[in-house]
Amino acid sequence: MTTAASTATRAEVCAVACAEAWRGDGEILAAPMGVVPGIGARLARLTFSPDLLLTNGEALLLSDPLDPQSVEGWLPYAKHLQMVAGGKRHVMMGASQIDRYGNQNISCIGDWARPKRQLLGSRGAPANTLNNPTSYWVPKHSARVFVERVDMVSGVGYDRAAEAGPSATRFHGLRRVVTDLAVLDFATPDHRMRLVSVHPGVSVAEVRERTGFAPDLPEGPDAVPYTREPTPEELRLIRDVLDPRRVREREVPA
Repeated sequence: MTTAASTATRAEVCAVACAEAWRGDGEILAAPMGVVPGIGARLARLTFSPDLLLTNGEALLLSDPLDPQSVEGWLPYAKHLQMVAGGKRHVMMGASQIDRYGNQNISCIGDWARPKRQLLGSRGAPANTLNNPTSYWVPKHSARVFVERVDMVSGVGYDRAAEAGPSATRFHGLRRVVTDLAVLDFATPDHRMRLVSVHPGVSVAEVRERTGFAPDLPEGPDAVPYTREPTPEELRLIRDVLDPRRVREREVPA
């Protein structure tokens, strides 16, 4: 691992890491959930992924991610669901728990019949993960989130999708997991979670200590690079255009 001296805040590094999840997607609907993923999606659209489709959060497609009045199309609910079911959307969801194969839980903590904590419920997670590319955003990386086995499967991981067969794997694809410490993916032969990079100021040992299972390493702890820092232009866009009020630091404190 090389040394890194970052002028960017951790939240800004995370925003760029989220943006990178949509790199190369082409004309596909970006569906970010959370402040930092929202900044990341708009940043990607303004820089290296100009064909991304973005909405106003309701039923309109925007030609300019900075102007809510720049309407270029209508996306009613039924049409949105058609895009979801046809693999034409890339969503970045949250996770209360996630395991080594990408099974996600946002429903409950503990036994389903008598849970210790009731959460959001599965909501759209099963359909999202089986029907379009999915990434995850975890603003607080901890062993309580990254667990050996989720208490309930909301979003479907690689092992569960494989067990279900072709109907579940046709559009299934987990791209990235971005956290306040690192970037992970599933680019291993058996689709187990792999550590791709650690953010500047974070060590591999810290990530492993705060993960409830051992993530795969590319070759060894010294081979894990630092997450890419924002370019000067990306920093300008984040700080002056996309989030001048620094709302990002409520999600990832400086």
